[in-house]
Amino acid sequence: MRLNPRQLPQSLNKGLAPIYVVSGDEPLLVQECCDSIRAAAKKQGFNERELLHAENNFDWGQLIASAGSLSLFAEKKLIEVRLPNGKPGDKGSKALQEFARIGGDDLVLLLVLPKVDRAQVNSKWMKALEQRGALIQIWPVDANEMPRWIHQRLRAEGLDAEPEAIQILAERVEGNLLAASQEIEKLKLLSNDNLITAATMNDAVASSARYDVFGLIDRALAGDAEAAVKTLHGLRAEGVEAPIVLWALAREIRSLLEIGEKLDQGQPLSRLVRIQKRQPLVQGAINRLPRRQLEALLLRARAVDNAIKGGRELNPWTGLLELTLNLSGKRSL
Repeated sequence: MRLNPRQLPQSLNKGLAPIYVVSGDEPLLVQECCDSIRAAAKKQGFNERELLHAENNFDWGQLIASAGSLSLFAEKKLIEVRLPNGKPGDKGSKALQEFARIGGDDLVLLLVLPKVDRAQVNSKWMKALEQRGALIQIWPVDANEMPRWIHQRLRAEGLDAEPEAIQILAERVEGNLLAASQEIEKLKLLSNDNLITAATMNDAVASSARYDVFGLIDRALAGDAEAAVKTLHGLRAEGVEAPIVLWALAREIRSLLEIGEKLDQGQPLSRLVRIQKRQPLVQGAINRLPRRQLEALLLRARAVDNAIKGGRELNPWTGLLELTLNLSGKRSL
């Protein structure tokens, strides 16, 4: 079956499906869907959780082996598989179809993917998973929908806001749901009567750091490593959270990969990059960064994401510095 994120809580209240596939490029919404599934599983006795990172050269036999083994202290297991490129390959496809066949009441699979295309949705492995469970596709919130999303988010937190205040926040976060969510958390602490006025919003939401994040991206695309690193250090000093910086860098890397592929197909840059002043920046970056390097940077961004979530193998800000330097043309990966 297919669910949208709004339908997921009601579906979880009715009971767990044996398989959940969560797909999308909005980190906040993907994270929240996964958190809801994990919480529901734990509530229903799935006390063991195993996390598998299906990156390059992943042994898909680990998935089947994990499905066949439970610890001495747990009777039910949640297996979470993160597949950064969304493509399991032949071995992965067979393993996922096998899991769909053998999965039972004591196992739940949570497969986390980036946005998938039509071919992936119609693949044999996806159809096998969807037939046994739920596919949740998360779509970006566009500029027109952003005020409504912010209003719903405020109401969910017990707040309300004047239309002008909502518009101020929508303009300043520029589509970054994580940034919007963090600003709403701050507003909860500042609000006295649960109504956010335009004046309160203006005072509470600082736009400068958000614009500096995009300044960081533009300086990196321009190949100005010194200015980009200086901006990165400034963002850290201002207290900007590492996930916001990572969101901007990872989104730009994915965008460069997609634009480069479409340019190879003969599509004009003017159609792919609507803002004229950014066209030479994007073209210069694509000329400077081969596809293999961009793919390596995207994998590195996944490692930084893991570090932000508590992994000890990498300091998040060191990883962000590495991404910034490489995007600027100072190759280390």
